[in-house]
Amino acid sequence: QMHVVESGGGLVQSGGSLRLSCKASGFFLKDYAIGWFRQVPGKDREGVSCISRSGDSADYAGFVKGRFTIPRDIVNNTVNLRKKYQKPKDTAVYYCARRSDKLGNGANMGLSRFTTWGQGTQVTVSS
Repeated sequence: QMHVVESGGGLVQSGGSLRLSCKASGFFLKDYAIGWFRQVPGKDREGVSCISRSGDSADYAGFVKGRFTIPRDIVNNTVNLRKKYQKPKDTAVYYCARRSDKLGNGANMGLSRFTTWGQGTQVTVSS
């Protein structure tokens, strides 16, 4: 079975950094794009970043460009989300997910294209 598990959340001060990890099992990162999403209570889940299965392209939401990156660790089958210069508005539960199209190209992070969601990890940015 295919699974993803997030880790690395916690409390961080405004302006600080945090690294989230998404550990994949039951499939290989070379076959599927992986996305990071976030959600706050009462709001829709929104895309944060996505990396293609080849690792050569990534997409970012406008509100994180220049602050977040999405490096992969192929050996450990893990996709990280490195978050810098965090703001209180970045407070949310962060989820990673596998895009459903095996061998698909690009880093499109349309929400409906993703399946195999993790349980999420809470990030709280204090002001």
